[in-house]
Amino acid sequence: MARTRDESSPLFAGNAAGTLRLIVYLALAVVLMVLDHRNGWLWRLRYAASAVVEPVYRLAGLPAAGIRTVSVAFADRQRLTEQNQRLREDLLLANAKLNRMAAVAEQNQRLKELLDTQHSLELNVQLARVIGVDLGAYRYELTLNMGARDGVKPGQPVIDAHGVMGQVKEVLPTTSVVMLITDPAHAIPVVVERTGLRTMAYGSRDGDQLSLPTIPLAADVRAGDKLLTSGLGGRFPPGFPVGEIRSVAPAATGMFLVAIARPAADLDRSQDVLLLHDLAEPDGPPPPVSPMGPPADLAPASTTSAAVPATGGAPR
Repeated sequence: MARTRDESSPLFAGNAAGTLRLIVYLALAVVLMVLDHRNGWLWRLRYAASAVVEPVYRLAGLPAAGIRTVSVAFADRQRLTEQNQRLREDLLLANAKLNRMAAVAEQNQRLKELLDTQHSLELNVQLARVIGVDLGAYRYELTLNMGARDGVKPGQPVIDAHGVMGQVKEVLPTTSVVMLITDPAHAIPVVVERTGLRTMAYGSRDGDQLSLPTIPLAADVRAGDKLLTSGLGGRFPPGFPVGEIRSVAPAATGMFLVAIARPAADLDRSQDVLLLHDLAEPDGPPPPVSPMGPPADLAPASTTSAAVPATGGAPR
């Protein structure tokens, strides 16, 4: 529906007054534009007005800015948490790898020492791994991963990079049992490196030392002397380290000296050992030590006749 004359805008009225008013407004606009172009009054007015209006803009934008700040902080916190979790996992993995590398390096060092021992002695040996340990009250034995199928035989000497560990006591198809030299039922002929004195070294019930209960009173034996295999009896080849004397004292009977020695081999730490092959076989089975073993008042360990090497001669 068309608008009536009375309802139309007075600015655009069709009468003379409306036309005159329009001309005045246009002239005023032209004057303001010319003045603003030459003097910049309107720009100054806008500049002054902006100082008043700007706080209103900032106040109106506070909710949106607060939401953005909170969202960014939450996102940063979540990202940092995830990053810390990844770094923590990487650190644990790196520590595990480092520990594994240290263990592998230590194992490689032990294997190198065993190989160096083999090359320096030019012996036919067989590398075996310890898969079981039996350190009971009266029994000190190891289980190896080599057996009859690998050519292992009862009585074979077992050494590590530092000295004699024991001898094979029992052979099974895929495993074998080694009696340690510290077993109460074990005895080994030894010689004092410094003086050449021959004697016997017995195991002890403590399981971590050797006892030499039949040393003559006039013998020159002192703490720090090295014990080597004498080779008597043919079971153990001569010259292998057995232990080191820690103390010497008279026996309770006063007839002998009793020495306590520490084994040279790492009996409780070795994981890889060497089985000696192609040794000169003794003539017949080795004669066992007396079932009574060393005199009870001379040694703390009692021996049995089972799996004991040959004595091969009397002490000198």
